Amino acid sequence: MVGSTRSPARGSERPGTIMAGEMAEQPEVLRRILDVAAPAITATARGIADREPRFALLSARGTSDHAALYAKYLIEVELGLPCGLTSMSTTTAYGATPHLADVLVITVSQSGGSPDLIASTTAARAAGAITLAVTNNPDSPLAEVSEFHIDLLAGPEKALPATKTYTAELLALYLFVVGLGGTGPAPAAHRLPRLAEQVLARGDEVRELAGRYRFAERMVITSRGYGYPTAKEAALKLMETSYIPALAYSGADLLHGPLAMVDNISPVIAIVTEGRGGEALQPVLDRLRGRGADLVVIGPRAKVSAASGGFAMPTADVPESLQPLLEILPLQRLAWEIAMARGQDPDSPRAIAKLTETH
Repeated sequence: MVGSTRSPARGSERPGTIMAGEMAEQPEVLRRILDVAAPAITATARGIADREPRFALLSARGTSDHAALYAKYLIEVELGLPCGLTSMSTTTAYGATPHLADVLVITVSQSGGSPDLIASTTAARAAGAITLAVTNNPDSPLAEVSEFHIDLLAGPEKALPATKTYTAELLALYLFVVGLGGTGPAPAAHRLPRLAEQVLARGDEVRELAGRYRFAERMVITSRGYGYPTAKEAALKLMETSYIPALAYSGADLLHGPLAMVDNISPVIAIVTEGRGGEALQPVLDRLRGRGADLVVIGPRAKVSAASGGFAMPTADVPESLQPLLEILPLQRLAWEIAMARGQDPDSPRAIAKLTETH
């Protein structure tokens, strides 16, 4: 998000209407990417694969940073390619000169307008990097300075909290990474729009779940593996819409100290993927239950039944790498429901703007 704190144009719309509408658009956005954008994304991936990058770097801010973290897992797990998240200030603030010959630098940004993203991408390209911008604005300055560009085709997003652009980033990055590896998307990818519709149709379940958090003073959100970016994005959505301090931890990191703050009145949300990440999270779930935590699970029905509550995900036949596109949906709605219950307007959170200019 950037500099100005103006709210989006509201007209006669009631609070929360814009964000709610954009959450509802997500199945159609996913269809559009699969039907319209996928061939161009694959062609871009193959063109970059021909250059044989030796490793990858990802740059992003805010919500897009969580999409970049998802891409980091994809690149490392699916391709075995070393991958890191950049510290842009090393270039923009410290003036460091990177050595990036044959390195793939992917910059993810909804608007493509933040000065630090533009400057760091420009510096990376000058240093010999293969630069790729992933944005929702093909005419943005970031797209202009990058060698390659992927257009998210998500349409205008007016609510300050990003929802449809986030899931669009996830799917576009997934299609790019599998294309980079020379394979096509898993068959389940084409079922994502329908599955997303099913999840979004269960709003009453999320509203009931939100009741337990209306007066929460803080929350902890945890996961492992592919679910970890979802935990971070869910925490951001809760903080920017309802102003609840929400702390996101990898399950492994939670055990290295922060677990001490969890007690029997501490709300904890665990994103439990179906797969190795969920298996790795199991010891953390056991420890949380042992501390009497108010544990809510977003994941398989059996895990939800063993917790204080939760939302059962229809992901049994979905590869773990694609589950984040569905797991974030009830958490976006949860943030919206809590904000509305607390009398906030999730369309226009205080003190932030849609385009955030950082340097």
